Amino acid sequence: MIAQVPQLDTVKPITIAVLAMGGQGGGVLVDWIVALAESQGWIAQSTSVPGVAQRTGATIYSIELIAARAGMPYPVLSLMPVPGEVDIVLGAELMEAGRAIQRGLVTPERTTLLASSHRSYAVREKQVPGNGIGAAAAVYQAAGAAAKRFIVFDMAAIADATGSAISAVMFGALAGSGALPFPRSAYEETIRAAGVGVEPSLRAFREGFDGAGEPGQTRSPPLAPNATPDKRFPELAPVGHPGYDALVQRARAIFPGELHGMLAAGLQRVVDYQDIGYGAEYLDLVASFESFGSLALTGAAAKYIAVAMAYDDVIRVADLKTRSTRVERIRREILAKPEQLVQLTEYMHPRAEEVVGVLPAALGRWLEARPRAIAAIDRIVNRGRRVRTDTLRWFLALSVIAGLRRFRRGMWRHAQEIEHRDAWLAAARAAAAIDPTLAVEILQARRLVKGYSDTHARGQSKFDKVMAAAIRLQGRPDAAQWVQRLCRAALADEDGTALDGALATIESFLR
Repeated sequence: MIAQVPQLDTVKPITIAVLAMGGQGGGVLVDWIVALAESQGWIAQSTSVPGVAQRTGATIYSIELIAARAGMPYPVLSLMPVPGEVDIVLGAELMEAGRAIQRGLVTPERTTLLASSHRSYAVREKQVPGNGIGAAAAVYQAAGAAAKRFIVFDMAAIADATGSAISAVMFGALAGSGALPFPRSAYEETIRAAGVGVEPSLRAFREGFDGAGEPGQTRSPPLAPNATPDKRFPELAPVGHPGYDALVQRARAIFPGELHGMLAAGLQRVVDYQDIGYGAEYLDLVASFESFGSLALTGAAAKYIAVAMAYDDVIRVADLKTRSTRVERIRREILAKPEQLVQLTEYMHPRAEEVVGVLPAALGRWLEARPRAIAAIDRIVNRGRRVRTDTLRWFLALSVIAGLRRFRRGMWRHAQEIEHRDAWLAAARAAAAIDPTLAVEILQARRLVKGYSDTHARGQSKFDKVMAAAIRLQGRPDAAQWVQRLCRAALADEDGTALDGALATIESFLR
C-alpha cells in the first residue's frame, strides 16, 4: 500500500522585521501589528532578539502574517527574519535601516523599507575623538539600490510634535505605504482597542500616514542628505548690555565682516563662560593675528582661541548642570508633563587634579609638585558617585561650586590653562611670520583638546605631541600638510596608536 503524500500549503506569509532601540516603543508597534492582523482574520506570530543596551544594539523584532483559510492546518512560522525573504523592514532610526541592509534583510525584488531620517548616535560614533558620525548619505544611496521601495522622513520630529512615541508614527507610515492589505480604519481601531495613549497615538499615526504618502505612492529620499545640518553663526550685534555692546562695537571696528559671525559665536562663548573682561581678553588675542593679513589665520584664531579659553573645569560642569535651561531640555526630551516630577541622577568621577585645580594657584602648584600628596587626595575623592541633582542638597552644592567662577582667575587650573594657551599662540605667531598655512594648522590643532578629566588629559597629551612635531617641521614646505595629517591621526582612535605611527614616520625622515 502506497502512503498518501499530504498536500502542502504553498501560500507564503508576509514577513516583517522591525529594528528599534530601547524606549522607542518597538514592542508596542509589534503588538499593534499582530493585533491588526488577527482582527482581520489573519494568523500572526512575533518574536524578538534584544540588543545589548540602549544604543549599542537595537532589538530586532520578527513578525510573520498569513491569511487563515477554512481547512488550512495551523502554519509553522519562522522565528527570525531570513535574509532575502523579508517583505517589510521598519527602522526606527536611519542607521538601523543601514544595518538591516547590511544583514541582507532588504532586497530590491520584494522589500519595502520604511525608516526615520533622524539620528541617535551610537556609542561607537560618540567614542571616536574626532567626527565618528556615520555617513547618512551612504545609507540613502544603499537603500535606494537595495530596497524595492524606500520611504523615509523624520518620524522622531513628528513624535515630539504630537506628544507620542515614534512607534505610532511608524504604524501610520506602515499604513500609508500600503504594504499590508488592511484598511486604514483597521489600523486606527487597533490603536483605540489598546486603550493606552489613544489620542496622542492617533495624532502621530495620522501624521505618519500622511508622511508615507497614499497607498502605492513611492517616497524618494532627500536629494543631498548630510550627516550633520549646517549651523548658522549668530549675528555680531548689541544685546542691550553696555559692557557686551562695547565689545561688539570694538569687534565690528577691528575685524572684516567675513569674520563677524565667528567672532560673535566666540565672544558669546567666553563671556558666558566668565565675564565681560574675559571677552575683552579674547578680542585682544584674536587681534594679535590680524596684523599678518590672512583671513584664514584670523578666522582660525577667532574660533580656537574661544575654544581654549572656555575650557571645561569643575566650575563649568557644575554651572551647566544647574542651569534651568538644562532641566527644561531634559523634561522636553523625555516628554514629561507639567505635573510630573523628574529625578536626575548624575554620574561624577572627580580626580585629585580636579580638586587641586580649584585651589589658589600657589597652593595648587605646591601640591602638584608633591606626588604623595596628590595620591592621598586621589584616594579620598577618586570614587564614582551617583548624585541626585534634583535634590536640594546636591543642587545647592553644585550651585556653590558654580559660584566659584568669580575666583577662577586665581585658581591653579586657570594658571595651567593660560600657560598652555600662551605657549600655543606664541608658536602660531612664530609660524605665521614665515608660513601662514602652517600657523593655521597649528591653531586648528587645538581641536584635539576637549572634554573633562581623563578625556581632557588624553587630548592634551596628543596635542602636545603634535605641537612638538610642528615646531620640528617648521621650515619644510610640507610642514602644514604633515601637521594636518597628525591631527587626523590623533582623532582616529582614543589610545593614540595612529598618531604614534604618524610621528614615527616623521621621525624617520627628520633624523
